[in-house]
This record gives sequence, structure tokens and C-alpha cells, in this order.
Amino acid sequence: MSLFLDLQSAQSRQYIDAETVFLELRRARLEAAEVRGSMYWRTQNGREFLVRESSGGAQKSLGLLTPETQAIFERFKARKAAAASRLAALTSAASDQQRLNKALRVGRVPNIVVKTLNALEAAGLEDHFLTIGTHALYAYESACGVRCMPGALATQDIDLLFDSRKRIAFVSQMKRLDSSFIGALRKADPSFRVKSDQKQTAINDAGFEVDVIRRMATDGDPHPFRLSDDEDDMRAVQVAGGNRMLSAHKFSQVVVAETGHMAVMHTMDPPTFVAIKRMISTAPGRDPKKRVKDAQQADLVEQLMQSHMPQYRKTEGAAD
Repeated sequence: MSLFLDLQSAQSRQYIDAETVFLELRRARLEAAEVRGSMYWRTQNGREFLVRESSGGAQKSLGLLTPETQAIFERFKARKAAAASRLAALTSAASDQQRLNKALRVGRVPNIVVKTLNALEAAGLEDHFLTIGTHALYAYESACGVRCMPGALATQDIDLLFDSRKRIAFVSQMKRLDSSFIGALRKADPSFRVKSDQKQTAINDAGFEVDVIRRMATDGDPHPFRLSDDEDDMRAVQVAGGNRMLSAHKFSQVVVAETGHMAVMHTMDPPTFVAIKRMISTAPGRDPKKRVKDAQQADLVEQLMQSHMPQYRKTEGAAD
């Protein structure tokens, strides 16, 4: 019995168009970030100096007015104007695609999930987390142009696996943000708060939870690990299998919300998802109801690999 249905042809075409525009918009944002701030001439003691000012107000002199600095100034202005024009055009195009996504019912990811992923990206934290567990199915079904059976996706929480191998870079980014991790999540939904008795969990007023987990402490990993200097911020809780998930090949895919909005989801590759789900479905002490769902999700992704993902397809006689 098939555990998924193919999208309608109009939905598949729309997804492809929307994905193309959204990925270009992300690139345009990066290009615009490279020319953030301003560049201008300052007169001092009768001489002109070229000054670069960052978006945060920091200033740096690039030297006296010469043909070389004049060329730097002209190139910066041209790049900044081109980047702004491209960003504006793609922002408008992405808005159009979002409306079409909604009209054609292309997406069905809960909107709070897409908002959370985009909040992490806006904060520069997307490379430090993988979406694992049930919500990873949205990435796989989007890549295959299918809809998984609803029962396999029902959940009111998202699990984010923190990559503790990059903790130094993460701490540096949090300091640059001058924010707590829960503060970053509140960009997605201002009602998120840290559970007082489960510091690894944030919950919003609709009862949706964000859980932050990590691999078992090793190689000098600090534990417990608070996600910022804020005493009331979230902590990442250790889980078995975390290192295996971090070591897997990354699988990144544009996912679409019920509202038509889009985000990039980073998760583990499908074979690792299947292996992890098989493992926990037979783990001692696992809730029997969750065992059934774990096995069902493993079956579903295995079926997708065979029918829609030739790069992961098992061949007869191949070793696991």
C-alpha cells in the first residue's frame, strides 16, 4: 500500500517556479548584505578621504582620493544600486509566488514551522541546527513532489538538533546578535516562552513547541549548554543518536507553508532518517504508540527512496 500521493501537475509546476524564485531571493539577500552600509567622501585638513561605514555605524578610512579609491567608490555605488534593484524585484516576485502557492494549495507545512526556520536564517543561525523527527518528512515529500499520509505528520512540536561541534561559532554569532535564542524564536512568534521545568523546550500560546536537542557530550563539549548568556534562555538536552544524525549527509529543501510562505529546511539524508527511526522503534521503553508511528515513518521514507529518490535507491542484493 502506498503511503503517499503525487501532487497534481499544476501544483508540481507551481512548486518548481516558486522554489526557483525563493532560492534566487535568498541569493539576492546575501548580495545586498555584502554592500550593506554606505561609502562617502570626507574632507579633513583640506584633503578628501574615502570612508566606509558599516550598517552598525563603524567607520573605516579607505585612503585619500586617488583614481584607485574613486574606482572603489564607483564600483560600490553601482553594486549597491544593482543589489537593491534585484532584491526589490525578487521580493515582489516571491510575494506573487506565495499567493499562487496558497491558491493552488501547494504547501501544507504548519506556518509556525516555516516562520521558525526563517527566523533562524534571519539570525544567521540556520547552519547550526537540523530539523529532525517528524517534520523532516516535509522536506522529503517536497523534494519528491508528493503528499505523505496525514497520520504520519501529525505533531505539535518541532525538534531542532544543535550542532555542538560548531559551538564556538554559534556563541560568537549569539554575541553579535546581542540576543537570547528564545529572543530569536520570538521573531517567529512573540508568544514563545521557555518552559520553566523543561529548559530545552519553548512553547507558544497555541501550544506548539520547539525542542532543542544535542548529541551526547564528548570532546570537551560543555554540558549543560545554555544557548546564550541569558540565564533564562533555553538549554540543549542530550539525546542518543545525535552524533549519528550530525555525521549524516545534510539534506536541504524548500518547504511551503499552508499560507504559501517558503523556507529552506535542513535535515539529515533519508537513509539516516530511516535507520534512526528503525532504531528507536525497537528501543526499550519507547512508548508503544510512538513505536508504531516510528515504524510507519521509516516505511514511508524507505518507499519514497525506492520510488522517487534514485540516488538513495537500494539495489537487489545491496548491503544496508
